[in-house]
Amino acid sequence: MGQPTGLAAVSAALLAMNRTLQVHDVLQTIVRSARELLDARYAALGIPDGNGGFAQFFVDGVSDRQWKAIGPLPRQHGILAAMLGSATPVRLADVRRDPRFEGWPAAHPEMTDFLGMPIVAGEEVLGAIFLANKRCPRGAPRPDGCGFTGADEELLHLLAEHAAIALTNARLYERSRELTISDERARLAHELHDAVSQKLFSLRLTAQAAATLLDRDLERARGELRQVAALAAEAAEELRAAVIELRPAALDEDGLSATLRAQVQVLDRAHPARVRCATRDTRALPAPQEAALLRVAQEALHNALRHASPSAVDVLLHRRGGATVLRVSDDGTGFDPEAVRTAGRHLGLVSMRDRAAAVGGTLTVRSGPGEGTVVEMEVPGG
Repeated sequence: MGQPTGLAAVSAALLAMNRTLQVHDVLQTIVRSARELLDARYAALGIPDGNGGFAQFFVDGVSDRQWKAIGPLPRQHGILAAMLGSATPVRLADVRRDPRFEGWPAAHPEMTDFLGMPIVAGEEVLGAIFLANKRCPRGAPRPDGCGFTGADEELLHLLAEHAAIALTNARLYERSRELTISDERARLAHELHDAVSQKLFSLRLTAQAAATLLDRDLERARGELRQVAALAAEAAEELRAAVIELRPAALDEDGLSATLRAQVQVLDRAHPARVRCATRDTRALPAPQEAALLRVAQEALHNALRHASPSAVDVLLHRRGGATVLRVSDDGTGFDPEAVRTAGRHLGLVSMRDRAAAVGGTLTVRSGPGEGTVVEMEVPGG
């Protein structure tokens, strides 16, 4: 079955762009959809860095090997970067003849006909799509029967308008997730503050009792002072836990296992449920995989502690075959996954699945009313 054509192709491209809310995936889908829809050999998408160059650059039609050989990300690249400032489409029969053309790196594929389209939301340029080398109709020689047309430009303009919507939605979603995490950290900080305040209140009362007993019962006073020391140690530990939780997760410095254990320790102190973490035979993973595993663990723990009223939550990170597996299980109220989907509630499941898929992993959720919940994420490697 061949590629969809006409309206079906446009519909497929627009649906693909709105199927995910991860910014990286949306950008990669946009560039791939543009290349396929307009039957170009090469496509790229640049995101501005605010200084006239590119903060990110996505390509399609170029192999990983070619891309590595081309070299570093183009920070400012002639006609491509110029489009970020002018925010107007550019259609050329031969990009090499344009006065803004500055040449290609040695390993760069040879390109001729060119179509560039800005992605604009209001007055802000979110990025720009670049297409090169329109595929010739069968039997037509280059350049006579090839090159991008006015109809191609209109179609890419339509795609760019929808790309702006999809990209804005994805960015808003990621921002809302950041705010949700920020709200949860603020809530946890409040709970930790309350716990520390209680310890300090007990510490003050015990110290006052010890002072009163010094002249009347020295042995009892010593006992009270020992209690003061114990309470002070507990308060210090609570404060240490607060610092660990409220600073950004130090994956680069501490690694996934240590970061996960530290956060679980804080949750164990802040909630009535017993929260435990175990790691077995784990190894370092690429940074994106470790970040995804940590975020999924945080989401699963949040769901369990906030919604399931568990007495125990267990986190296990271990190797299985050639993969690393994260397992978060609780003995709480559980839920019917199908009923949740039907009701349009997600409990973060869509976000967790998207995070797993973005790093080549899988996510499974097993639950039932009164049966607790098990969330398991598996990624290759480790």
